[in-house]
Amino acid sequence: MNNIENLRAAFAEHQAVITKLDALIPTISAVADELRACLKHGGKILLMGNGGSAADAQHIAAEIVGRYKKERPGLPSIALTTDTSIITSIGNDYGFEFIFSRQVEALCSPLDVVIGITTSGNSANVVRGIEKAKQIGAKTVGLTGGSGGKLASLCDFNLIMPSSDTPRIQEAHILIGHSLCDLLEAD
Repeated sequence: MNNIENLRAAFAEHQAVITKLDALIPTISAVADELRACLKHGGKILLMGNGGSAADAQHIAAEIVGRYKKERPGLPSIALTTDTSIITSIGNDYGFEFIFSRQVEALCSPLDVVIGITTSGNSANVVRGIEKAKQIGAKTVGLTGGSGGKLASLCDFNLIMPSSDTPRIQEAHILIGHSLCDLLEAD
């Protein structure tokens, strides 16, 4: 395959996945309502993920705290992927699978919403973070792909991308993240 054929194939796969997201619109809307209620009642949004999903967590948190499109007061959101001292101390002292659950334990309240981003739905540290959030009584959202993995049975809201291809899942995740930011600013 040459460059043009590769690009056309990638774009076609992307468009097919994005078209299928239409089925998730009711759940995306419900998540936006939950996020709005969380913020209205003094809660915050916590996000976590690994690798590209860590970058997505940071990107979405930045749009919430800063702004997406509209001038407005900053809204409370934390990406649990950003503090290298916390991540490395927890990873060293407890193990990498606890880097998010320990932060959730320290920072999360029942008023909060915790969003776990993992293309497989099986990342052990994200699963543990969601489990800890549920113990605390926070609402939980899973952004996954494929079958939804372990998160599919744990989260209050599941946004499972209709693909098993990591790049296409990640592209859909950031579209949903942007859509949630757009809906948060719609008020």
